[in-house]
Amino acid sequence: MLVELTMHRAATSQPSANSPIDGIRILALLPDKWRKDLRQANGEIVIRVDTADDTTSDQIQATVAQVLNDPAISHWELRTCNPLATGPSADDPT
Repeated sequence: MLVELTMHRAATSQPSANSPIDGIRILALLPDKWRKDLRQANGEIVIRVDTADDTTSDQIQATVAQVLNDPAISHWELRTCNPLATGPSADDPT
């Protein structure tokens, strides 16, 4: 499944986070078998994930929620998990 995850900073009294570094930390904590691409890390963190299997968006959200419990990045919350349509494969003659 191909999804785009958008995370925003939770309302806390902590000083402003360094979102590019936090984005990299989140990437590192996501499952190794997922293909991941940090799309944006300026205010919000946007990561495109391709699980390359039948993982559902609910399962992806649950995994991301567990990852965001890590104390180093717990000040981030998952805002959206948008499934993306994949284009036709190169082998598809249409």
